[in-house]
Amino acid sequence: MSEIRIIIDGREATVPAGATILDAARKAGSYVPALCDHPDLKPTGSCKLCIVSVEGLDYYPTSCNTLAEEGMVVQTRTEELQEMRRNTLEMILALTNHPTSCLFCERKDECTELRECMKKFPVTVGCKFCPQDGRCELQAAVEFIGLERVRYQHSFRDMPVLREPFFDRNYNLCIMCSRCVRICDEVRGEGVLFSNPDFHRMHWIGPLSLQDSDCKFCGACVDACPTGALSVRSEKWVQPDTLVSTVCPYCGVGCRLELGIEEERIVSVSPDREGPVNRGQLCVKGRFGLDEIVHHPDRLTTPLIRRNGSLEEASWEEALDLVARRFSEIKNEYGPDSLGAFSSSRCTNEENYLVQKLARAVFGTNNVDNCARICHAPSVTGLAACFGSGAATNSFDQIEDANVLFIIGSNTTEAHPIVGLKVIAAAKKGKKIIVADPRKIELVDRAEVWLNLRPGTNIALLNGMMNVILREGLEDREFIASRSEGFEEFRKVVETYPPERAAEITGIPEEAIIEAARLYAGAQKAMIIYSLGMTEHVTGTANVMSLGNLAMLTGNVGRRSTGIMPLRGQNNVQGACDMGALPNSYVGYQPVADPAARAKFEEAWRVRLPEKPGLTSTQMLEQLAAGGSGEGEGEGGRGIRGMYILGEDPAQTDPDTNRVRSSLAALDFLVVQDIFPTETTRYADVILPAASFAECDGTFTNGERRIQRVNRAIPPLAGLANWETICVIAEKMGYPMAYGHPSEIMEEIAKLAPMFGGVCFSRLADRGLQWPCPSLDHPGTETMHVGCFSRGLGKFNAVEHRPPAEVTDPEYPLILTTGRRREHYNCGSMTRRSKGIMWVWPEETIEISPADAGELEITDGETVLVKSRRGEVRVKARVTEKSSPGVAFMSFHYQDVLTNLLTNAALDPVAKTPEYKACAIRVEKIPS
Repeated sequence: MSEIRIIIDGREATVPAGATILDAARKAGSYVPALCDHPDLKPTGSCKLCIVSVEGLDYYPTSCNTLAEEGMVVQTRTEELQEMRRNTLEMILALTNHPTSCLFCERKDECTELRECMKKFPVTVGCKFCPQDGRCELQAAVEFIGLERVRYQHSFRDMPVLREPFFDRNYNLCIMCSRCVRICDEVRGEGVLFSNPDFHRMHWIGPLSLQDSDCKFCGACVDACPTGALSVRSEKWVQPDTLVSTVCPYCGVGCRLELGIEEERIVSVSPDREGPVNRGQLCVKGRFGLDEIVHHPDRLTTPLIRRNGSLEEASWEEALDLVARRFSEIKNEYGPDSLGAFSSSRCTNEENYLVQKLARAVFGTNNVDNCARICHAPSVTGLAACFGSGAATNSFDQIEDANVLFIIGSNTTEAHPIVGLKVIAAAKKGKKIIVADPRKIELVDRAEVWLNLRPGTNIALLNGMMNVILREGLEDREFIASRSEGFEEFRKVVETYPPERAAEITGIPEEAIIEAARLYAGAQKAMIIYSLGMTEHVTGTANVMSLGNLAMLTGNVGRRSTGIMPLRGQNNVQGACDMGALPNSYVGYQPVADPAARAKFEEAWRVRLPEKPGLTSTQMLEQLAAGGSGEGEGEGGRGIRGMYILGEDPAQTDPDTNRVRSSLAALDFLVVQDIFPTETTRYADVILPAASFAECDGTFTNGERRIQRVNRAIPPLAGLANWETICVIAEKMGYPMAYGHPSEIMEEIAKLAPMFGGVCFSRLADRGLQWPCPSLDHPGTETMHVGCFSRGLGKFNAVEHRPPAEVTDPEYPLILTTGRRREHYNCGSMTRRSKGIMWVWPEETIEISPADAGELEITDGETVLVKSRRGEVRVKARVTEKSSPGVAFMSFHYQDVLTNLLTNAALDPVAKTPEYKACAIRVEKIPS
């Protein structure tokens, strides 16, 4: 991109072509007031305060919407400009009746931090009572231009303050800049807010209640407001001493945020404008669901030991001594494979690395896994089978430039809202969207084609689309010939899925399958976005392979804005796998069965390592439920006897909850480390308090392979960081594991895993690095498989449709599919402790179609009984067009409605992932 040189107030500034004069002024360090301008919005020039003087022009242009030109000479502050600005701002204040006592006060500096007004102004108008005092753009503008009074008559309007779940709307302070309205529409794509411009009287922004609207409570309007009209209640009376940039601990998008800290407490949370993924945007969880949770009174801050059936407080020394002793006893009596570890997709890369090192080097077993097993393990195995690498091929910032987006098995705007913004932005640019989902998710309204398939019929759909592509000659023959293998075997299978057969299996009209195939194949750049709707099936790995087939068939891989993007459910589920928290791989996906890889780790860790792959998390629990039968039994003959679980809650999140409970209860010794009590801690012999994300130093890896720094904002509330706890357990079990800082752990990772060879903390300060990054001079990899796949040639894999493990029948006539709500996260142990989030979405519901509700004589809001072959729950019914006839939906966030009592534990034969997305149920009225 070409650059432009411009002189601003005597200083030279260089800006890219297309930048405005205001952009150049900011880069040059010249302040120009601009109350209607915002970096995320299209400039309007409506406030007229940003006028500047340009040499050669006989008028004063508004700098926010005037493009900079080569050689321009600009002045931003002359007496004539200032006088014009004073007149303009005076008129704005008079028209909007904004209080002026907070703007013109000669005694302001005399007021104390106790919010005492020296001039005795009331709370409604006094500057010290305004939540934006000292941060208000209006105050800054008044001071800059030297406005001292308003000559026109104006009066305080005394409008009621509208109270929303997280913030207040005080339109007495509104100056009608329209930033909030525009950001809701232009950036978030919602269009919930609208102006009521009744100047001089009662102007305000509608609607009257955001909770009764389609508002998603993202907080973007609050962040864009230049005054105190919109303010977060919890942040009203605090001014943080320091700001710490870190990474959100919720989903796998990897949004950066800033934590405001005062006296070792988080007092504010805001989006980081420099975040490479979120660019100053957050969702409701990241914006409003963190500070309250980190300091919640339910936090575990002291170790607990179970004595005589009851949990009692203990010191760290006593608890860790017991943990080390019992694990050592079990290992010595029953053998190393009698122990197992569940690492955490919520913890840092460094902590995950240490957990797998603890399992292998100290326990002596490869029985280590993480929660990717029950969500994205098929992504790792399926994508690796196709391309040689089991991760996203491209980057999130490429989404907007794709010509076609094929979204399948992903409720993107709810589960990954910031990625959803990129999809919405693409749609606004005219890019085409195909949605394949059994529910009418929000993106259906923006889609060119909706493929409303029956749950569990993904392969039939994809094979049907590829049949059309081959039949009509839309495949990329050059790509297939030069960059792939296995095509002929694949072709033979796909030819047996003409669109009429695919339509019969999936329930999708034949014409829609054909249209989607032509749309995807005809695009210059087509990208696939998918999530757990593809992986949490008994065919999860085959589903992902089928996506790989589609991408390679059309040559849509190895280029920008193409490829396949699996959206990860937890903040570090990618990193947990990368770090070797898997039973068959060391860090960097180096096979434990490879003698050369094993020898390298034995030399580095100075210990003999187990040779055979370990058990997956589902196999460990399955073995316990079966009383120890099956492969991998310990020497004593009863399999797993001791287990360490860090930051996971399988008793709520794994399928067939009753089976999981009996498995955990069968353990001789269970250690759970978490920040809150959970369903799983009920079965623990020792509970160790964990450090939250805000108390950790380290890194997370998001769903686009971006490794980012997690910076400690406050000390660990329990006294120890998670990595320190793991090291102490190892030391007490006789293995030296000593590090001075998590950066040293990353250095060890970089030495052992070639794909991370160029990663170190000092290189992660700004945008992070996307692996593979093999050397210190490597910039990271935004787009994978350019010119060559990781495995050499891409591999077509012939896959056949296989029905779900459980089908409907007259006794269980509905299919239940599960997922997450926008407002909540995973087991809900964090988000259910946010008062605001529980205000917005307080309880679980089962979503059923109006047709099914009518047949069952169920009304909206009625409490019903939901039964499967494994269990039952009581839950309120939500009758909605989102659900198709025959399909119901529930999330798994609530302890009082344990949805996974219903789900089945049938496993994908390759990845060992359970089938959450299709279980047969019936819904019954409860007799009055």
